Parts: sequence; C-alpha cells; structure tokens
Amino acid sequence: MSGPFIKTPGWLDWYRNPSAPAFTLPEGTVDAHCHVFGPGAEFPYAPERKYTPCDAGKDELFALRDHLGVSRNVIVQATCHGADNSAMVDAVRASGGRARGIATLRPDITDTELAELDEAGVRGVRFNFLKRLVNAAPKEDLATIAERIAPLGWHVVIYFESEDLADLESFFTALPTPLVVDHMGRPDVTKPVNGPDFARFLRFVEHGDVWVKVTCPERLTATGRPALNGERESYSDVVPFGRKVVEEFPDSVLWGTDWPHPNLADHMPDDGLLVDYVPQVAVTAAMRQKLLVDNPMRLYWPGENA
Repeated sequence: MSGPFIKTPGWLDWYRNPSAPAFTLPEGTVDAHCHVFGPGAEFPYAPERKYTPCDAGKDELFALRDHLGVSRNVIVQATCHGADNSAMVDAVRASGGRARGIATLRPDITDTELAELDEAGVRGVRFNFLKRLVNAAPKEDLATIAERIAPLGWHVVIYFESEDLADLESFFTALPTPLVVDHMGRPDVTKPVNGPDFARFLRFVEHGDVWVKVTCPERLTATGRPALNGERESYSDVVPFGRKVVEEFPDSVLWGTDWPHPNLADHMPDDGLLVDYVPQVAVTAAMRQKLLVDNPMRLYWPGENA
C-alpha cells in the first residue's frame, strides 16, 4: 500500500539502509534534484498520474540528507502529484530555509498564487517532455508560464529525451528564463561521448543560459555496474559523459540524488554509493566545490553563504 493508494505493480521502493559514503561531501553540499512522494494519506496523488509510487515524504528525505552529509535540498515536483504542489511546498517550508522548490504550474495560475510559491521558496518550474510521464507538453501553455515566472527571477527546468532535442531546441532557446537541464539531457551512453549527438547537446548548453544536472547515472547506464553491494566505481559507462560536462561547464553544473528514484525498473541504487560516483565525474576538489556547493548556492540561495 501507498497510504490509501495501491503502488504501481513492480514498483521499486527506495533503498532503506543506505551505506555511509566513502567520499566526504564538502561542507555546504546541495542535493539539487530530489523529490517527495506524499505521503498519500496527507497529500493525495493526482488522478491523472502515470504511476503510483511508494510514500517517500519529507521526514525520510531530511533523514537521508543528514545521513549523506548534504546541507540543502532542491525538491522537484514529482509528476505523480500533477500540478498540486502541496507536498513539495510543505517539505520546503519544513526545511527551515534549507530547501528550495521546483513547481509544476498551469498557465491560469494567479499572481497571488505565484507570490505565495515564491515566498515559500519555489525558484523554478519544471517542463516535462517525456511522453511516458505526461500526456502532452503544450508549448503555448509552457511559454505562457515562462513569461509569468520570468519577473520573479525563476528558471525553467527541462526534462527531455536526447533524440528530441533537435525538435525542442528552438522552443527552449526562445524562453525568457535561464534553463536547467535534467540528467544531462538523457544521452545515449552507448554512443561515443565525442560523437555528434552529445556534441549537439554540449553546443546547446554553450550557446544559452543553461545549467546542467550531472545526475541519474543509474537511469542512463547500459553496461555499468550498479551502485549496490559496496560498488564504489559504479556506472562506468556514464562517467565519460558526466566528466565531459563538468570539464566544459564547471560553473554551470549541478548534482543531485534523484531520491526516491521514481520509475526505476532494473535496480534501486544505494544512495551512499551514489555519493561515491561524484569524484568519478568531478575529479578535482575545485570542480567538486563548484558542482556541489558554489553553483547551486549561486542559483538557489544567491547572496547567502553555504
């Protein structure tokens, strides 16, 4: 059961007893991509959802934060909650200033509602283009939302499949806000890191006001060993892609856990071992400081010290 809801058959729950990372995160580390699910009895899942998850609320998220040595979180609205941001906003408010939020909005949101979200700590809106997660992503509505949030200084988080970038790029570049790309634009890691497909993505980042989340190797891997059973060099096939992004764009990369890892079908990673993935892609202390602390602080807590 998931509160009053029945979980999607085959759903993988988050890893209950994560290991202690071997890599010590620098002080002030921000987990810039995570979610909360419900709990469904308090924050019901959306009728139009494509999946029903296990409950994974703010208390469990903050416990993981403290266990991993993370200081702050950016909580991204989960698609299972639709445009009801209540669970995410509740978690952000409960963090005592240690979390920011990314919302899902409809174009008819009022100015008052936007102001309330801003006061709560929301700093962006997510546009999801994955067909398996949303029925449609109407560009006119999304463009209207982007125009509404631009005066607040918010940004747009974009989630898309790598093969769809060619069709979406002109829409993305016309948006009046900074962009944050989820999961490196979901590259096909069976193709060469220096090949034309990933090169197109890198040039998209280079020519725009674009940040990139070096996240979700567990989602992108094809042949890498999973972050389980003490494996501290996991997802080796994804590493060259993450390292390339960090080296080319050291001042505009972000990291996050993606806890509680929605819709994974193959395995559920140990979040402690996922932390040990970080030094594989950010190979110097200076790179790690930017990736984990300086960049997310500049984007989400400008003017504050870590």
